[in-house]
Amino acid sequence: MTTQIDAPETKKFLDKTVYFSSLGCSKNLVDSQVMLGYMGLDGFSIVQEAYDAEVIVVNTCSFIEASKKESIDTILELADFKNEDVGRCKALVVSGCMAQRYSDELERSIPEVDMFIGTGEYNKIVPLLRALEDNKLEKKSFVEIPKFIHTEFDPRLNTSPFYTAWLKISEGCNRNCTFCIIPKLRGRLRSRSVESLVKEAEQLAANGVRELNLISQDLSDYGVDLDENNNLFNLLGGLESVEGVDWVRLFYFYPDELTDEVIEKMATSAKVCKYLDMPVQHFADNVLKRMNRKITGAKIHERIAKLRERIPGIVIRTSIIVGFPGETEEDFQELLEGVKTARFNHLGIFRYSDEEGTPAFKLKEKVPQEVIEDRFDELYETQREIARELNQEFLGKTIEVLIEGEHPETELLIQGRHFGQAPDIDGNVIINDLNGIEVEQGDLVKVEITEVLDYDLVGRIVY
Repeated sequence: MTTQIDAPETKKFLDKTVYFSSLGCSKNLVDSQVMLGYMGLDGFSIVQEAYDAEVIVVNTCSFIEASKKESIDTILELADFKNEDVGRCKALVVSGCMAQRYSDELERSIPEVDMFIGTGEYNKIVPLLRALEDNKLEKKSFVEIPKFIHTEFDPRLNTSPFYTAWLKISEGCNRNCTFCIIPKLRGRLRSRSVESLVKEAEQLAANGVRELNLISQDLSDYGVDLDENNNLFNLLGGLESVEGVDWVRLFYFYPDELTDEVIEKMATSAKVCKYLDMPVQHFADNVLKRMNRKITGAKIHERIAKLRERIPGIVIRTSIIVGFPGETEEDFQELLEGVKTARFNHLGIFRYSDEEGTPAFKLKEKVPQEVIEDRFDELYETQREIARELNQEFLGKTIEVLIEGEHPETELLIQGRHFGQAPDIDGNVIINDLNGIEVEQGDLVKVEITEVLDYDLVGRIVY
């Protein structure tokens, strides 16, 4: 008599439905869109509710403590849908920065997760899911030294509104800021060629995209790993030639690498927005040195003055870390005065948090949390007043506005953005008078600004 051995249980996806949760930054969102592109080619369809999905993917962030907590909470919440009484999930996949950083610990602490995919392996999601279906995975974690970056040949499903897209021009970072874990999570700098990026921009424009937001870990280092023809100036020239694209906006450009030719391009281009995201992090030389930033507060002010002189009306966004180890009261006052002098249009303030694996984790003279909170509040109020004052400069002017649709709070108002308002992170233009003109999502219209709020503008369409 022979004993029959049952085949291992399989996880066949009958409907091939996926629910996707993309956390963290816009760079992570692009990775999610590439994963969705590959899954779409394999027959997967997106569902809007997690309980309808056979596959649930959480593309995580772990940049700071708050983002790690959000990632863990989201994973645990979505793991409930593996219970047949709650949902239909047969595979829970965790990808992105948290998977890259903590896959071993997560395997032990959250056994409900079926697979972990690192920041350089996300393009392999379909073959990995097929192996999972057939019970052929020999391990749960697929995390290597990140080397991959997508190109125009990789499928990508743009999940942003059809008229806007994030264009990732490079991956990884060669800087070694003491507070930042990103180089360990994303690897060394890997730039895409100008040709590749222009082709992807053409593909996006053919699908209705008229606003491109250029992102990377470090825009100012773009192309240093390629030949001399692949640089930001040439890239901007190539993107200007893409028919259908009206706005090109620059993010994460470090002040120490800002060149005169890029400034000139921003000043004279009809498509490159007079907008620059330029992370300065601090103004006190003592803190900048401890952060391993290759610039002084005085040099930062020089760059800002040059930008404002050559590009009148430029909108500048930056990010600041408050409470960095060793930040004295004098350092904070220098930061506060620096913000008052620089007068940024948009300012993201981050409370310092210790991150294991970063040099700053080992720095002494930690700033007490209550002091960090007090300094955050003072900086926030200072910036709120500056932003409102700068918004006053738009009062009475007629500006071009990209229509996004109805205001989320009432169908009586229309919402849009001008060149100095990036999607999701800056303010909006609220339109309370259509002037009898019909508008649709994605239209560019002229709006006269009639009222100024702290971060938003209010106006009427004139044509």
